[in-house]
Amino acid sequence: MADEPVKVEDHPKDDQPMAEKVEEAAEVATEAATEATEAAVEAVAAVEEVKEVAAEVKEEVKAEEPKKASKAISASLEKIIEQIEKLSVLELADLVHALEDRFGVSASAAVVAGPAAGAATSGEPVEEKTTFNVILTSGGANKIAAIKAVRELVPTLGLKEAKDLVEAAPKPVLEGVNKITAEEAKTKLTAAGGTVELQ
Repeated sequence: MADEPVKVEDHPKDDQPMAEKVEEAAEVATEAATEATEAAVEAVAAVEEVKEVAAEVKEEVKAEEPKKASKAISASLEKIIEQIEKLSVLELADLVHALEDRFGVSASAAVVAGPAAGAATSGEPVEEKTTFNVILTSGGANKIAAIKAVRELVPTLGLKEAKDLVEAAPKPVLEGVNKITAEEAKTKLTAAGGTVELQ
C-alpha cells in the first residue's frame, strides 16, 4: 500500500473546475466594468446637458434683466445676494424648491401675480401685455413629439411629468414668460403637432 504511486492524472481534473471559476469571475468582472463604463458615459452626458442648460439659463437671465437703476439695499440683503450669485444652477433650483416648501408659495405663481398686482395698484391702463402663459390645449396626434417639445421647453420636467402634462391638456407649459419666449414655445409645440394658446 505504501508503494502505490500517486496518479498524476488526478491533478488536472482538480485544476479544471478552478480554471472555469477564474474564467467565470473574469466574465463577471468584464460585465461589471462594461456597466460601470456605460454608467460613467451616461453621467458625463448628464453633466454636459446640465452645463448646457445652465449656460442657456444664464443667457436668458442676462437678456431679461431689467435695465432700470437698482434701488439701494441693506448690507444684509447685499450679503445674501452675493451668496446666491456664488451658487450653481442646481443649488439655485434646490433653493427655490426649499423656499417654496418653507413658505408654501410657488415661484411661477409669484412671477404671474407680480405684474398683475402692480398693474392693478397703479391705476393706469395696461397698454401692452408683457408676460404670457403658454397653454397646451391639445397634445395632438403625435403625443411623443409633444412630450419631447415640452421637455425641451421645461428641462426640469421628467419624462413622466411631461407625459402627464400632455395627456392632461389643456395645461400651462410656461407661465409668466416674455413675448419672444412665448412665441418660440408656441412655434415649437405647434411644430410637434400640439395646439397652443397664449394668455
